[in-house]
Amino acid sequence: MHETSLSLLDRACRREDADAWDRLAGLYAPLLRGWLRRLGVQDSDADDLTQEVLLVVMRELPAFEHNRRPGAFRRWLRMILVHRVRDFWKRRRRWPAATGATSFQEQLDQLADDEAELSRQWEREHDEHVMDQLIESVRPRFAPQTWQAFHLQVMEGRRADDVAEELDLSLSSVYVAKSRILAALRREADGLID
Repeated sequence: MHETSLSLLDRACRREDADAWDRLAGLYAPLLRGWLRRLGVQDSDADDLTQEVLLVVMRELPAFEHNRRPGAFRRWLRMILVHRVRDFWKRRRRWPAATGATSFQEQLDQLADDEAELSRQWEREHDEHVMDQLIESVRPRFAPQTWQAFHLQVMEGRRADDVAEELDLSLSSVYVAKSRILAALRREADGLID
């Protein structure tokens, strides 16, 4: 199993760690694209704008100070997204029509406002997306039976003794599987999810 004490954010800050940057960009590109489409950006432009957001992240990440504040990175990324979308529509000299009762500008303002429902939605979707991606990246590091023990106990909420019986494992093996996979997920999520 590949282990490191540095978080993905720490590794991506280093210009010489291209693999970490590729993982970070791959992790966030689908989330950013989805939000850009929601904000009225067409698919062809969403790809370019996603790259713009990631370019800003790459350029500014070494100066970003996480300070272990809850939500610091996802908030920082959200604000980069908001600024890039505003700049995009200003360059176009037109604003898309918003859906619902709010204007497009109001939607961007809500996304920028830490207390608004839209920014809380970003945070929920961010954490769900990142966790789903991290789970898929960690899964191949473990034997199928280890993963199944973890999945049944943690993700399905089954009792450890029931999982042990079903998989014909010792109870301690089930607890060890849970512990090892959770530790791997925590290392991968360090700084990305609170």
